[in-house]
Amino acid sequence: MHHDEQQWTPPPADPEQPAQVRRILRLFRPYRGRLALVGLLVAASSLVSVASPFMLREILDTAIPQGRTGLLSLLALGMIAAAVVNSVFGVLQTLLSTTVGQRVMHDLRAAVYDRLQRMPLAFFTRTRTGEVQSRIANDIGGMQATVTSTATSLVSNLTSVVATAVAMLALDWRLTLVSLLLLPVFVAISRRVGRERKKITSQRQKQMAVMAAMVTESLSVSGILLGRTMGRADSLTRSFTKESERLVGLEVRANMAGRWRMSTIGVVMAAMPAVIYWAAGIAMGTGGPGISTGTLVAFVSLQQGMFRPAVSLLSTGVQMQTSMALFQRIFEYLDLPVDIAEPEKPVRLGEVRGEVRFEDVAFAYDTPGSHEPSAPTLSGIDLAVPAGGSLAVVGPTGSGKSTLSYLVPRLYDVTGGRVLIDGVDVRDLDFDTLARAVGVVSQETYLFHASVADNLRFAKPDATDEEIRSAARAAQIHDHIDALPDGYDTLVGERGYRFSGGEKQRLAIARTILRDPPVLILDEATSALDTRTEHAVQQAIDALSAGRTTITIAHRLSTVRNADEIVVLDGGQVTERGTHEELLARDGHYAALVRRDAGRVTADV
Repeated sequence: MHHDEQQWTPPPADPEQPAQVRRILRLFRPYRGRLALVGLLVAASSLVSVASPFMLREILDTAIPQGRTGLLSLLALGMIAAAVVNSVFGVLQTLLSTTVGQRVMHDLRAAVYDRLQRMPLAFFTRTRTGEVQSRIANDIGGMQATVTSTATSLVSNLTSVVATAVAMLALDWRLTLVSLLLLPVFVAISRRVGRERKKITSQRQKQMAVMAAMVTESLSVSGILLGRTMGRADSLTRSFTKESERLVGLEVRANMAGRWRMSTIGVVMAAMPAVIYWAAGIAMGTGGPGISTGTLVAFVSLQQGMFRPAVSLLSTGVQMQTSMALFQRIFEYLDLPVDIAEPEKPVRLGEVRGEVRFEDVAFAYDTPGSHEPSAPTLSGIDLAVPAGGSLAVVGPTGSGKSTLSYLVPRLYDVTGGRVLIDGVDVRDLDFDTLARAVGVVSQETYLFHASVADNLRFAKPDATDEEIRSAARAAQIHDHIDALPDGYDTLVGERGYRFSGGEKQRLAIARTILRDPPVLILDEATSALDTRTEHAVQQAIDALSAGRTTITIAHRLSTVRNADEIVVLDGGQVTERGTHEELLARDGHYAALVRRDAGRVTADV
């Protein structure tokens, strides 16, 4: 399933809705014990509510006319007790249902986050960050009313309506028929309103996702820098205002959809007591069987008591239909196929020596929405790096160097051939072994908005302070950190903007030293640095590489002269291989790259 616009638009009539409802109900299965208790409280509450009108009838028809003060006091106390019990049951019911609802939302959030953590890198390169955040925050947040109160409200109101209808039949079946005559019409109206709101809700959530993406992109440190240096701050504000204006319209439409029709139901419901009094008066005036005042007042009281849950029940139906759009969006993420999955019987290596082999490796990027296979980025790659050895991969931009390095830690899976660590296909290794075995230091260093120590501990959560300092010393960054006002407790700042490029690189190297992987991938780790900074970082890299299997993706060839083997990639294929001296003597593609590099250094000087 690919991320395209067609996926996000629900069809006008969803034939899979019953299956979707069953899937929603399965979310509540782990909490069926608590839900059963809620059901008992609801049933008890409904029975207590229905008892009050019968006590009222006895007060009006028996206790007051016959002057029985003892019975009157008992019935009055009974009505007060019913109100107290009902209130206590309501609080307990709310506590249990809210707890269950919040647990279900937690389960959904965790499930979506877990699924996204297992998505391939390609998914995130074609999906806006704000869109992902909106699914977790806005869509699951929008379901709060549904999962915390709607299910309980449905059971509670349904039980109340049924119990009240039975009680009304017990009092007078003729008046009951008059009261329930319009109920099918009300149900039809509410279903139609629900369909309208579901459609609008889907559009509103998409618009919220667009706005979340704009905020994430334009109000990040990089977005602010780009917007201001390009003079686009006002333009971005206008764009955001325009999208916000669209959301206003959708919010108004969502709230007003079917409002007049639902208010008509309310008016009719409110007018029903007058109809009942009229019907009772007509029946008595035409010589029909009389209805006592107590029965009439008790019946109207029951009917009024039925009015609130009946309208609430219709509104709940509308709310559930509306929520289907939100559940649909969440289920779309949960149903995304995991391209890079852990094998059913994963291989777990105890001690990883670090031998890496590429056997006839081929790779082609998947093109979303296209049925045609894309041109291969890599093909026919056969390489072997012995444990503790070093391999350098050089070549022009777009030759597939970085892609080759992504295959070792399984950021992508090969489309042909195999990548092996210690003779085991990386696709057969369990994720923990693979993460332990391979460390990556790339040109783009990502740092969290946390302290320096916390950023380093991300690699090894149980690292001691001394281990952190030792790793920083090896990475040539300890003295700089120690000189900061708060030392290792200094906040790094959003994406590490408090540190220079070279400092961030050395922090990344210190983090990898803490991780202590036997296989190290260096993806153009010094290409963005000036010569002096590069020298300091290179010293840190040398300390990191010692005794490890190292695969270096090189931009500056001066950093790879001492590699055990250098391969030249061009057009996704190996065109040359050998040591630095051998490749220079061959005077081929590598020698041309070295001359180009030397020219650049001279120009820089």
